[in-house]
Amino acid sequence: MGTGYRELAGILREAIRRGDYAPDTTLPKQDELAAQHGVNVGTVRKAIGVLEAEGLVTPIRRRGTVVRARPPMKRLGTDRYAKSKWKYGGVVAFAADREASGREWTAGDQTNVITKVEADAEVAQALGVMVGSPVYERARLVKDSGKPTHMLTSYYRPADVEGTPLVDEVAGPAGRGGGFLVLTLQGLEPDRITETFYSRMPTPAEVEQLELPAGEPVMVLQRQTFTEDGRVVEFARGVHAASRFSWSYTFKIPE
Repeated sequence: MGTGYRELAGILREAIRRGDYAPDTTLPKQDELAAQHGVNVGTVRKAIGVLEAEGLVTPIRRRGTVVRARPPMKRLGTDRYAKSKWKYGGVVAFAADREASGREWTAGDQTNVITKVEADAEVAQALGVMVGSPVYERARLVKDSGKPTHMLTSYYRPADVEGTPLVDEVAGPAGRGGGFLVLTLQGLEPDRITETFYSRMPTPAEVEQLELPAGEPVMVLQRQTFTEDGRVVEFARGVHAASRFSWSYTFKIPE
């Protein structure tokens, strides 16, 4: 029985994982792979399609089938929000992730677009306001070495953030200590966070903004930030390129 496309995909998958084909290098041309494995080019094409759907390779015009790098960035779990980082003017969130991943960052790695919008149903429920109420939307596109990694959009009640750096379009975090320190100085110190994650395929706009290759899903984050007395002071929606992150959590196991 000859080699089918699924078997060939398995052979190539193992070769990639073994390191025979390094990240950001190209696989041999399809006719070369066909000759090497004794199959026709159609079988090679279907096998590469399987690897593309799995996020292992990306066909790039005039270059060939490129082996994709494994997640280069560690997204911290609870540690990215540690008060020891931001209460004393340190870093939080994406900057904490970069430092934990041994990567440098600049303020220009994060854009900020501030808009006053009407709360949709999800934002209204999360912030405890009426649908259509005015809220501030703080939309960020975050890049690593010039390549987009994720988008994050936060929503706030105007009374909580009016006149603060959270509604300033200066690139980068909202000053030293980021948004959490800004909220703290407003008497709204973050104390508890609920994060929900799920995956889906991206919208056309997300493909364009995140420069996603064909077949790559996104990881979607929903985050609510609460004060100690239970007031929600931020609701955030994030869209992350799935291949750009590993998700790392360290915590004490509850009794």
